[in-house]
Amino acid sequence: MVKEHLSTIPSRKEDTHKGDFGHVFVVAGSRGMTGAAYLASQAALVSGSGLVTCGIPLSLNAVMEAKLTEVMTLSLPETKDASLASSGEKEIAEFAKKAGAVAIGPGLSGNADTQKLVKKLLKNINKPIVLDADGIMALVGNCDILKKRKAPTILTPHPGEMSRLIGKDISAIRRNREKTALAFAKKYGVTLVLKGRGTVVATSKGDVYINQTGNSGMSTAGVGDVLTGMIASFVGQGINPYSAAVIGVHLHGLAGDIAAREKGQFSMIAGDLLEKLPQAIQEVL
Repeated sequence: MVKEHLSTIPSRKEDTHKGDFGHVFVVAGSRGMTGAAYLASQAALVSGSGLVTCGIPLSLNAVMEAKLTEVMTLSLPETKDASLASSGEKEIAEFAKKAGAVAIGPGLSGNADTQKLVKKLLKNINKPIVLDADGIMALVGNCDILKKRKAPTILTPHPGEMSRLIGKDISAIRRNREKTALAFAKKYGVTLVLKGRGTVVATSKGDVYINQTGNSGMSTAGVGDVLTGMIASFVGQGINPYSAAVIGVHLHGLAGDIAAREKGQFSMIAGDLLEKLPQAIQEVL
C-alpha cells in the first residue's frame, strides 16, 4: 500500500531550480525551544524542499541564524516570554502566501497570546497547514475552527495531545487508535496522524494507513518535530495531504530504523533521524 504513495514523490528533472520544489514556512520556537524550530525546518529542507523559511520570535533570530545555514529566517513580534505574539498575525499570514505549505507548532509554548495567534492563523491562512505540538494544544475546546478551513489541514498529535484534544483517557485512545483517528478526521475534515507504535494516518474520506516502520529508540525529544517538517515538505512539493502524511511517517520510521541498526536504540536522538533521512529516501527511490 505504501508503494502507491511513494510513487507520488516528484521526479527530479535536469533543468530545474529551487522554486520547482516548494517553499515551506515553519512557524515555531520560543525561549528554550529553538531546537524544535531547528529540527522541523531542517527536516523540511532535507526532505526535498527547495526553500524553507523559519518564522521565529525576534530576540531568538540570532540564535536561529547560527543554528540554521541553508534555512532562511523571519524575525517576528514576540511576547514578554520570547514566544510569538498575536500582533504578528498579519505579517505571518502575508508571508504564508509565498509558501506551498505552512508548519505551525514545534516549540511555540503554551503562552496565552501565542495560543491566540495559532487560532488566528488557522482562520486566516488559506494554505495547507501541518499542525503539531503547541499548535495542536491551541485547539483544545476550539476544534470547530478546523471545519471552517478551506485549505487542507494535517494534525500530528501523540496520544497525550489527542487525549486533551478530545477529552478521553490516553488508555482508551491507545486501545482504539484507528477508530479514534478516523472519527476525528471525519468529524473535522482533516488528515489525522496519530503518532506512536504503528502510527495511524486517517482522512476525512475514510482512508486509513497504519505505519510499519520505526522503533522504540525514537521515543525521544524532537522526533515529532522532524516528522512535522517532513510532512510539510512533501505537501509543499505538491503531494496530496494523505500521501504526504503516509510518505512522511514511513520515511521517518525508516530513518529511525537505519539509525537503530547503526548505533542502537538506547542512545538515539532526533538529530540521528536528520542524518539518516537521506539514506532512507535513497532506499525508497
